[in-house]
Amino acid sequence: MKLEDMAAKVGEVIGTSDWYLIDQARIDKFADTTEDHQFIHVDPEAAKATPFGQTIAHGFLTASMLAPMMSGLDKPEVQMSVNYGFNKVRFLSPVKSGKRIRGHFKLLELVEKRPGQWQQTVEASIEIEGEDKPALLAEWIFMHFV
Repeated sequence: MKLEDMAAKVGEVIGTSDWYLIDQARIDKFADTTEDHQFIHVDPEAAKATPFGQTIAHGFLTASMLAPMMSGLDKPEVQMSVNYGFNKVRFLSPVKSGKRIRGHFKLLELVEKRPGQWQQTVEASIEIEGEDKPALLAEWIFMHFV
């Protein structure tokens, strides 16, 4: 999709991802990668005594799932895109081990910052299957180079 065509979609939902299973194996691998082995994530027996009653995904694991969730959606035709960061990220509800999540994306802004360089801001929310409250709400920024 051309950038100009995508710019006409500001304010619109631009896609919903497939579902992703967040099981204990994925949580454990993330813990090993980040060296964050807090019991609430990796010790099912100890986690039973918490208000959640079981292990939960790391917030940053949930946030990291935005990249594969966004990969299947329509993207602007550009030479290169880079992750530019976030305006805000909120972890609203924990993702319990064994739950499935998916992303919803709304285009908030797409502006040409300088010739050949466009900044895109997307509202991203991550839904937890069967739950009313999302796991995450964020404003995610990309920089596109044409």
